[in-house]
Amino acid sequence: MEVLTTSEMERADRLTIASGTPGFALMLSAGQAVAEAAMDLAEDGPIVVVAGRGNNGGDGFVAAAELAARGREVSVVLLCERDSLQGDAASAARGWKYPVLPFNPQALGKPALIIDALFGAGLNRPVKGEPYEMIEAINANGAPVLAVDLPSGINGTTGLVMGIAVRATATVTFFRRKPAHLLLPGRMHCGRVQVADIGIASGVLDEIKPQTFENVPDSWQAAFPVPRTDAHKYARGHAVVVSGEIASTGAARLAARGALRAGAGLVTVASPREALAVNAAALTAVMVKPVDTAIEFAEFLSDRRFNACVIGPGAGISERTRDFVHTALSAQKHLVLDADALTSFAEEPNRLFESIRMSADTRVVLTPHEGEFPRLFSDLSNKNPGRSKLERARDAAQRAGAVVLVKGADTVVVAPDGRATIAANAPAWLATAGAGDVLAGIIAGLLAQGVDAFEAASIGVWMHGEGAREAGPGLIAEDLPEVMPAVFRRLYDAFGIEY
Repeated sequence: MEVLTTSEMERADRLTIASGTPGFALMLSAGQAVAEAAMDLAEDGPIVVVAGRGNNGGDGFVAAAELAARGREVSVVLLCERDSLQGDAASAARGWKYPVLPFNPQALGKPALIIDALFGAGLNRPVKGEPYEMIEAINANGAPVLAVDLPSGINGTTGLVMGIAVRATATVTFFRRKPAHLLLPGRMHCGRVQVADIGIASGVLDEIKPQTFENVPDSWQAAFPVPRTDAHKYARGHAVVVSGEIASTGAARLAARGALRAGAGLVTVASPREALAVNAAALTAVMVKPVDTAIEFAEFLSDRRFNACVIGPGAGISERTRDFVHTALSAQKHLVLDADALTSFAEEPNRLFESIRMSADTRVVLTPHEGEFPRLFSDLSNKNPGRSKLERARDAAQRAGAVVLVKGADTVVVAPDGRATIAANAPAWLATAGAGDVLAGIIAGLLAQGVDAFEAASIGVWMHGEGAREAGPGLIAEDLPEVMPAVFRRLYDAFGIEY
């Protein structure tokens, strides 16, 4: 579940070599793993390996030699002169007893499989010239493509396309995934990703201390809330969702339903009086209380049983919303800020951050999508070239003093201390109106049960994605709370929890 940047992976290699494993032994294992994957992708027919001058190319040479030894028809197209290769890559090339083909697109021919061993994960400049033309030719060839470590043209740490990138059918990477295997657009170029064991001991992670993890249950199992047999509803927390005016109440109800399904013992919608009847008529297990002003809200939150709050879904972009946020923070209620609550601070984001920092014991989660993110963090926006979503979110979390969750197909969750998860389980049909409101509610429901903010956000994101997968194509936001029991059952089964 650990995700390593390119520099962290290089360190894992160095630590392994320093402990006595030759670098060439790692290359042999990597190349053999590529050969195995190639045999699965193409049972017969010619295979062409496109190799670069670095260790990625060395892996390609080892794979080519292994495939040839198994009787496959293999050719190698090399970016540079064979004699110019150095180190382990040169050793690997010496194991290839056949000529290499000149580096031009015509050398690809019509193979059954192309193995892309051109550039490794450390690529940090735009692809130009002959490599650019070769990648164009690989993508246009029509043959399936197996990428070694990462598709050539993808930066391993940021997931960004460096001018052009191979579109792979499958990717074999080594030891642990890199951010680019999970972040967009890199993930879209990888195809199916296989992680191969090449002899690097997991103990190197104790030295590296990675801070990024794939958002999977193993990464937060210890924090997952399980009700005690003797628990009652008040022991499971009481979440509050702030509703907007009468014309925009649906979002708050979606959040409230999400909080209840996530396990909060009780949920109350704090509703303007003009919308009270509408909210009450549409809710059953969720309670409704009249709250119009920040003063009333402060009095309402004085009840210590209310321990988590959602502000934003349908709340309206207004001074009232800002006042409600400050009130909730002053009352030290764990808080999820979404949608209108974020945009309400677009003109003065530092006021929000200062208020968060003054409420030091409060767990706060900000949940912007990419359109909302620059309203609070304009200088960290996605218009900043060369900065990944993960890097921007890390900077934002540190600045805000809160957990920042940036939504999307590759949702990232980052804590102020730099810990991060990247999710890859959200299906395309989760992009539907109101889905984010449900997510905000799920996270609040977890906060109400005492889960820390980083874990609550990560669990919520994973469950949200799994709920969408459970519901299937045609999903609408109202479906998400209703499939949560199936997601819980799946987690209980995986964790060995009786129910």
